[in-house]
Amino acid sequence: MSVSQSPRRADAARNRAHLVDVARAALSADPSATMQSLARLAGVGQGTIYRHFPSREALLAEVYRDDFQALIASARALATGPDQGAALRSWLDGLAAFGYQKHALTEVLDAVTRQQLHDEQYDEIIAAIGLLLDAGVRARVLRPDVAPPDLLALVAFLWQIGSSAADRVPHLLDLVVDGLRAS
Repeated sequence: MSVSQSPRRADAARNRAHLVDVARAALSADPSATMQSLARLAGVGQGTIYRHFPSREALLAEVYRDDFQALIASARALATGPDQGAALRSWLDGLAAFGYQKHALTEVLDAVTRQQLHDEQYDEIIAAIGLLLDAGVRARVLRPDVAPPDLLALVAFLWQIGSSAADRVPHLLDLVVDGLRAS
């Protein structure tokens, strides 16, 4: 690889990240935003956006993946933080926000893409939950008998409830976390 290729690749990665950021913001304001409008908002031509993402669905899936990675990173940070009493609950709030996004995307992404995203991310979400549960057990604030798949099953309602019932989510998450507290 020549030295001249490296800056181009870095520039392409920055452009791709910029497109994902623009798409995230635009789609949260208008879920029906088109690739043409996203390209215009990003200040690029349609060819550029299609070079990075061959379809609107591919761009939406990348926004989803990027947000998922941020959620996983937040679990790692919270698991090493000083307040394990609040870490899990804080992360569950982030999971709830991610759940709303996932719920909204189910109508946009086809079944194959949804299954692919689920398959890609299941092990990572289980590992993230495990980090938080283990940290809470070590801090003696969470029960030691809860496995990551158990907690994931308890909060699966986040993917179903949708934003219309968002006002109930904090109470429901409080109930889940209260049930996990060490006695």
